Amino acid sequence: MCGIAGWIDWTRDLTGAADIVEAMTETLAPRGPDASGTWLSRSCAFGHRRLCVIDPAGGAQPMIGERGGRKYVIVYNGELYNTAELRAELEARGHRFRTRCDTEVVLLSFIEWGDRCVERLNGIFAFAVWDNTAQRVFLARDRLGVKPLFYVRRNGMLLFASEPKALLAHPSVKPEIDAEGLAEIIAIGPARTPGHGVYRGVRELRPGFWLAYSRDGCTIRPYWRLTPRPHEETEEETAEHVRWLLADTVRRQLVSDVPVCTLLSGGLDSSTLTALAAETLHESGGGPLRTFSVDYADNDRYFRPGAFQPDADTPWIERAVGWLGTEHRRVVIDTPELVAALDDAVAARDLPGMADIDASLLLFCREIKKNATVALSGEAADEVFGGYPWFFREDAQNADAFPWSLNAQARFSLWSPDVLKATGAEEYAKERYSQALAETPRADWEDEEANRIRVMSYLNITRFMPTLLDRKDRMSMACGLEVRVPFCDHRLVEYVWNIPWPIRTAGNREKGILRKAMRGVLPDDMLARKKSPYPKTHRPDYAAAVRRRLAEVLDDPNAPIVPLLNVPHVRRLVAGEDPQSDESPFFGQLMTGPQTLAYLLQVNTWMKKYRVRVVL
Repeated sequence: MCGIAGWIDWTRDLTGAADIVEAMTETLAPRGPDASGTWLSRSCAFGHRRLCVIDPAGGAQPMIGERGGRKYVIVYNGELYNTAELRAELEARGHRFRTRCDTEVVLLSFIEWGDRCVERLNGIFAFAVWDNTAQRVFLARDRLGVKPLFYVRRNGMLLFASEPKALLAHPSVKPEIDAEGLAEIIAIGPARTPGHGVYRGVRELRPGFWLAYSRDGCTIRPYWRLTPRPHEETEEETAEHVRWLLADTVRRQLVSDVPVCTLLSGGLDSSTLTALAAETLHESGGGPLRTFSVDYADNDRYFRPGAFQPDADTPWIERAVGWLGTEHRRVVIDTPELVAALDDAVAARDLPGMADIDASLLLFCREIKKNATVALSGEAADEVFGGYPWFFREDAQNADAFPWSLNAQARFSLWSPDVLKATGAEEYAKERYSQALAETPRADWEDEEANRIRVMSYLNITRFMPTLLDRKDRMSMACGLEVRVPFCDHRLVEYVWNIPWPIRTAGNREKGILRKAMRGVLPDDMLARKKSPYPKTHRPDYAAAVRRRLAEVLDDPNAPIVPLLNVPHVRRLVAGEDPQSDESPFFGQLMTGPQTLAYLLQVNTWMKKYRVRVVL
């Protein structure tokens, strides 16, 4: 993977702006620790940081291509999984390749097919192509939004980058948030509304969209969306189809010139990918697959089963390693480093995030990077196949709110009534939910119950999943680790979204069709394991450390978050005087108790580190 940045401007000569472009690009150095490059012209300037995965010698960027006397320049972040097929087709059309890298395939695809090239790409990507003759830039992002792409457009200028920090390095972009940006933090966070960049003027190109910018103006269009289709296969045929799609996806995503591993939690999703990856490597004559898991020091002493975490991972990881014969390493995180990494996680995401869930992943990725450069992760299976508890709760299906954010009282009670009023946060949350509902495609041949599940699936794929993909991208790329997510293959997502719920829940189980598809590949007890999320720490010393830090913030008259808070209520939480705060998450499955307090710490860290100015 890589980091990309760019600046298109009709009002000044950018050949003299190398220092600004280089400053923007260097903020992305962790994403691309292996090489850097810039390209400057009068109206366009590109910057690139490279993580070498395919063709280290030949894939330098920005990359230039020419055809018919026209010059094209690309900066690209991603991996293309149908490189071989596209390369063969382009060669048949007369193109000649100078490298083995997928960057050149994307560039020549654009030269050959123009804007519609994105419809042919299977992969995770964000890229920009400058057509020097037309004086036009084309930006595109992958269908599910695995790779990020932010932009700012104002006064005859377009800036874009992989992360907000690169935009903030430009002198015209200030770390400011208005009422809507603050409402994102209060009412939606740690998620974001699709397309919203939180910072004032910063937007994110939505998944499955492209953007074209020229002197004639700016055009933004979708090139992909989930479309309802009748499902005509039997349950047995569906299971076979799911297994084939997953096996083909894993095979494609194992292609790399650098070491590859998988993240293994012992759950259905990660075990599925690990089993298919191990089988593929065995068939190709490769060595044992490397796997990694994460846990917390002494977590087994304090773990208590709950509605969202029914059992511990360790016994299941050992079962998977023994069954699949992987070369395994267990990464153990201690409380002091976890607390310290809360700040590092903010710097990686450029925003407050999922507290220690982010921080632990960042520490985990740092350790993996010492042994591998590419990893496969089970992210997105629950959104795609319907594995979360809220898929099965009637109150969640009928609530006038996102199903992962039902505890509105816990969320809004944290903030000052004046701030809630100024931002309209409660109304904002309802508006964003209504907007998502209105956007959801419906199937007129399905009954009300089937359409309700279709809506639930759409909300999870387009609103909840991006939060986890953001987390995985930022924490891994902050360490120069590329994480691939096979469950986000658009062919699989399109297919499963149209599987009727009774088949998707085959055997009356969550993700039942996935369990059935993996029969014979994984042992029956692993296939029967209940859903368990990414592990969080249960140690009381973590909760105590977070409380101490937040108490210090509350006592600091210069702490930027304090004017925004309902201080008396937050003090009660810090003192442990509201036991209910430890029971129901304000977001997702894990954001409760210490995680709620740590989220506030991250908001404060973000406002202080980035010198965020609130403009209400």
